[in-house]
Amino acid sequence: MKPYIKRIPYFILLLIALLQSACTDILNLQSLDKISGETLFSDPTGVKLYMANLYYYLPIEDFNYAPTGGFHMTDGTKDVNTQGFVTDSYSLDGAESAWGGTFGEGDLLWWEEAYRLNRSVNLVISEIPKLNVDLSDKKKLIGETSFIRAYLYYGLVKRYGGVPIIKDVQDYIPGEVDNLKVARSTEKETWDFVLQQCDSAIAYLPSDASAWGDADRRATKWAALALKSRVALHAASIAKYWNLAPLSGSAVDLGFVGINASEANRYYMEAIKASDSIMSSGKYKLYMPHPANPTEAAANYQALFETPSIAKDEAIFVKGYIRLGNMTSHNYDWWYNPQQTARGGAHPGRMNPTLDLIDLYESYDNPGQPAPIVTTTDGKVGDANGFNRNKKYLHFNSPAEIFKNKDARFFASINYPDGVWKDVKLTIQGGLVKPNGSAIVLTKGSYTHTDGKTYYSYGAESQFDYSGFDTYGAGNMTRSGFLMRKFLQEKINVTPAWNQSTTDYIDMRFAEVLLNYSEAVLEIGYTENNAQQKAKDALNSIRFRAGHIVEIPLTLVNVLRERRVELAFENRAVWDLMRRRQMDVEFTSRKRMGLMPLLDFRVTTPQYIMVRTYFESTAITFKPKWYYRAIPGTGANGLVQNPQY
Repeated sequence: MKPYIKRIPYFILLLIALLQSACTDILNLQSLDKISGETLFSDPTGVKLYMANLYYYLPIEDFNYAPTGGFHMTDGTKDVNTQGFVTDSYSLDGAESAWGGTFGEGDLLWWEEAYRLNRSVNLVISEIPKLNVDLSDKKKLIGETSFIRAYLYYGLVKRYGGVPIIKDVQDYIPGEVDNLKVARSTEKETWDFVLQQCDSAIAYLPSDASAWGDADRRATKWAALALKSRVALHAASIAKYWNLAPLSGSAVDLGFVGINASEANRYYMEAIKASDSIMSSGKYKLYMPHPANPTEAAANYQALFETPSIAKDEAIFVKGYIRLGNMTSHNYDWWYNPQQTARGGAHPGRMNPTLDLIDLYESYDNPGQPAPIVTTTDGKVGDANGFNRNKKYLHFNSPAEIFKNKDARFFASINYPDGVWKDVKLTIQGGLVKPNGSAIVLTKGSYTHTDGKTYYSYGAESQFDYSGFDTYGAGNMTRSGFLMRKFLQEKINVTPAWNQSTTDYIDMRFAEVLLNYSEAVLEIGYTENNAQQKAKDALNSIRFRAGHIVEIPLTLVNVLRERRVELAFENRAVWDLMRRRQMDVEFTSRKRMGLMPLLDFRVTTPQYIMVRTYFESTAITFKPKWYYRAIPGTGANGLVQNPQY
């Protein structure tokens, strides 16, 4: 295999070229809409520039997406205060340290921007027949616009259900606004349209990225198949699990929300076929699938997200970043580094993994089972009500000891108490227990022991020498006892300022395809083409990449647990709960859990106890109507509103 040389993603190069020519409105879709097709598409360069713009506006929930603010959050057009939120802050797996993560009606919106993008897509589609390019290039553009339109409408349908499907460029005629109004399609029709667009993309896109020349981040047939796998599984889940959280009203009666259960198997089969096409092609595989040991597995897994360019065999569709003003870089390293390594960054430690997630990671001692963190001598893990002086806690010389034998992906994805990050041991401590049993918990304080040494409740005197639990400022410390590691740069000291991170984002990868396949096969009991064994092998291959050596059975419980662990913080968790209609089940007066180390002086030599605790002050409840977002402007556009809005 040829050595890989990192190339700047094609759409970034094109943006640079356009910016250097002083056309600074390239990212303004409204301005582009006003440019005549003849002018814009008069030569291939204009087409490429236009396509670069469309890729930029794809609804990819990446480093620059915030559910409270929308997409491309760092381009200077959005409220920067929402940048610290990621979609997984609304899941069971993570929370924002400034007490974010309570789902509301104003979150996950994407409507006006979607239809501006749709108009731009329609414009280029209308011009393809007129382009003075080879037929092969026209076919690739048909495939590319189909892929973009599929991604676009997937972003809409998973938020709103059935939406208006507008396939042609609409021209406004003064006084004839009604001509622009398009009724909603049913939810089924909208999902089917997305799948049809995926099929068009599969048929016309090249199989190899080299067909695009140096533009190797443009969509390929395999990206379209991976998207179809994701889309079909989502639609199938809604059809199968709709009745777990049924809604009522005009939108339901007209089919604008909801899919009949009879459609579920058809969608699951589409997910199976799309996934199997990728699996059987030999084109992709897991990055470093056979580590020598869990330590190596953790290093490999961390590297996959730190430097996606090394994993071209696993990464199917990647969004690239470089430093170019406020448009093409992001803030993950600024927002999510621990306080101790933030180097003066304004808001470190913002994304906090939960104990709910950490409990799911297996131990190598008991394959195939979650390994909840045991903190007391009785072995019970149900109580998360904080420190109780009457409980008999297990004692540890270091908080890190309690994580011994955890799945390698835990160590690759999570920064934890006494873990080492950037050669710094992370001090994450919630308090201390004096010899008489009284405690200083979640309060800044100190205690001078009989050894003459002064100990501090948060593990150090200065707030810059610890990374947990202090409530000073605007939420710059972990509240859960854990911090993000996945995606962050450990070997590179990213400048602690706005928009300095250039880590690429893997939007679609082979591991997700394997999990999609396994879930779909199980959901319908599919047995043809050796599907059960293939699904079992797919499940276990992901675990083997994480250093496991024992196969586990193919069950839905195992696949869904593996999905949460493998895809943690990739902004899939919320949508998995949404499509399977589990958000309202999991979030009914729910408080998420953390793990709080306390230094205990009740023993001869001070040791740590680990306390399970609810770190949120307010319980979270998800309303079933929130499975669909409210459609804006129904008074003017005449659309039927979604239920209960």
